[in-house]
Amino acid sequence: MPHTLHPYDPGHGADQGHGEAAVAALGADPRRVFKTLVTRVDGVLTVAVVPVATSLDLKALAGAAGGRKAVMAEPADAERATGYVVGGISPLGQKKALPTVVDESALEFGTVLVSAGRRGLQVELPPADLIRLARARTAPVARRGQP
Repeated sequence: MPHTLHPYDPGHGADQGHGEAAVAALGADPRRVFKTLVTRVDGVLTVAVVPVATSLDLKALAGAAGGRKAVMAEPADAERATGYVVGGISPLGQKKALPTVVDESALEFGTVLVSAGRRGLQVELPPADLIRLARARTAPVARRGQP
C-alpha cells in the first residue's frame, strides 16, 4: 500500500479549523483533504470522513449507517473511543474499531489525505486503501458549499 506522510506546522492557520489548517499549510486541494468526525448514530459512536471543503450531512450519515438520527459526539467520547485527540483523530488505527462512512467523493481522486493520528501530520493514500483499512462504506454524506 503506497502512502506518503505529510508533516506540517499545526499552528499554521490556527485561527481556522484543524482541517483548514492542514489545507493551508500543505497547499492542498480542500476537496482531497478529509476530516474525521466522530458522531453518534442512534447512540452508537460512528465515524464520518468528509472533505474539509464541506460539512457533514447528519441526516445522510444516519441513513448510510442504517440509523434514524445522528448527532456529533462529545469530544471526550471521541478521544476516549479513538485514542486520538480532537484535531488529530484519524480514521485509521483507532483504539476501538468504529463503524465508518467515507464520503463517496473520495473515489474521484487518485489519492486523498487524512489525519495520520496527530495534529500536524496527514497521510496520503489511495481512497480504496482508506476504505479497506478503515473497514468503511462509502455514501454521499457531505453537504457541499460550506465547511
